[in-house]
Amino acid sequence: MRGASAARLRTVDARADGPWLLDGDPPTAPLPPRPAWARGPYARLPEAVLFDRDDTLIADVPYNGDPGLVVPMPGAAAAVAALRSLGIPVGVVSNQSGVARGLISRRNVEAMRRRVDELVGPFSVWAVCPHGPGDGCSCRKPAPGLVLAACARLGVRPSRTVVVGDIGSDVEAARAAGARGVLVPTRTTLPHEVDAAPETATDLPAMVRMILMGAGAHGDPAAGGGVR
Repeated sequence: MRGASAARLRTVDARADGPWLLDGDPPTAPLPPRPAWARGPYARLPEAVLFDRDDTLIADVPYNGDPGLVVPMPGAAAAVAALRSLGIPVGVVSNQSGVARGLISRRNVEAMRRRVDELVGPFSVWAVCPHGPGDGCSCRKPAPGLVLAACARLGVRPSRTVVVGDIGSDVEAARAAGARGVLVPTRTTLPHEVDAAPETATDLPAMVRMILMGAGAHGDPAAGGGVR
């Protein structure tokens, strides 16, 4: 993006100059162990996959704080489920400048998180930048702060993490953090952003298949079979 009963939700880090790290109840479906083919010396499954929120996981409604308006992007739930089935933790890294603009509140952000977790997740971590473009923070994408904070929270290496988004700042944040960036273009993605992206996928299931093919999954006929 350019611009259920309440779960227990706590703030891990609420510094004024840093991101919000939202940590809720443990997922109802714990991550399974990685399959045997993914544990070999040549397997290169990522340690984590981090998603942009708006126009990547869910359709963008500008400055939305209403969970009732949440609509998952095509293939989002299947892609997240496929990654989790391989023991790969997933997270969300999202700019939410509507907070700084006074258009949405922290409560709105948390309500949206719960709804997206319900429809698409669950996600192991949410890293949210509540600042505006002129605030000079280190977390607003394309700065690397959200990616680095989410990786630290998950205990994974940025160099073994994939960041998925729909615009250039998502890919630039991945690059700045030392992570792998994959662009999944939408109608709002600019042509020069597509040209500049190191990797692109037509949709989220295609992104998962691309990751698996690069991780040695082509040797296992069952790998990635649930992503359509």
